[in-house]
Amino acid sequence: MAEWLTVEVLDGAEPASSWRRAYEDGLVEAAVTQGARYWEWHDTRWGVVLEVAFDDDDRLERFRALPAVRAALDAVPDPLAGLLVYRGRGGGAGAAVPRRPRPRPVAGAAALPPPEPELPARVGSEPPARDDDPDEVASVPG
Repeated sequence: MAEWLTVEVLDGAEPASSWRRAYEDGLVEAAVTQGARYWEWHDTRWGVVLEVAFDDDDRLERFRALPAVRAALDAVPDPLAGLLVYRGRGGGAGAAVPRRPRPRPVAGAAALPPPEPELPARVGSEPPARDDDPDEVASVPG
């Protein structure tokens, strides 16, 4: 079974396609010298993808450790967030079992009511009588 390595380079200060033109020959040569069975480049809306297949894990790791490969990966257009290196084929070749759909919201679902406003607290005295409360008897000073 083949061991796949995927390298995704995202556009940054310059397009990833220019990075590919600069490092493509060196990366392919490094892969072939380490026994790559197959390699393929893909252009995407966000950059470029290199997929490389090796016969075993040791060859893949030797490829990743080569100075030419490390130098190419260090030179990607966006060094902070523009490089993804992972095992397996690129893009959507993740799990063999598709994701289960999320449950739909219930038709009668409603948002919670907004919280009631907080009344200011008074310390050391009784609450003031409200004029609109018929049960409250106002005291007249005597």
